[in-house]
Amino acid sequence: MSAQHRTASIARTPVQQAALLVGVLGFIPGITTDYDTMKFAEHGSGAKLLGVFQVSVLHNIVHLLFGIAGVAMARAPLTARNFLIGGGVIYLALWLYGLFIDHDSSANFVPLNTADNWLHFALGLAMIALGVLLTRRPRAGAGR
Repeated sequence: MSAQHRTASIARTPVQQAALLVGVLGFIPGITTDYDTMKFAEHGSGAKLLGVFQVSVLHNIVHLLFGIAGVAMARAPLTARNFLIGGGVIYLALWLYGLFIDHDSSANFVPLNTADNWLHFALGLAMIALGVLLTRRPRAGAGR
């Protein structure tokens, strides 16, 4: 196999690069405050990522799974697109869930706070936008 062929086979499309980036971000550990109050899965977890986003062990596992999926699905343009759009839909569903539950109830088992809700909203919109915009095909006759 020639060097040129090897380079071409590892070149990634913009949507693959975006999926890989989102996936890798899932592995970057943040600075967690009140780490000693972290619970597995309940609203009483007092640990906060960067002192803002309420987290639990379950919450961290979910984000790590998104990271693994992003890295794995970045291997091909179609799966990268599906990861970004599908993941974005999941984050928007989580945003809606966080808006409608009582944050002090047992239904908030992830746990979520207002900052988490808006982060999930932004992540959802950004992932869907990246999945759609990075795979748009130019219209015939565009730019004339």
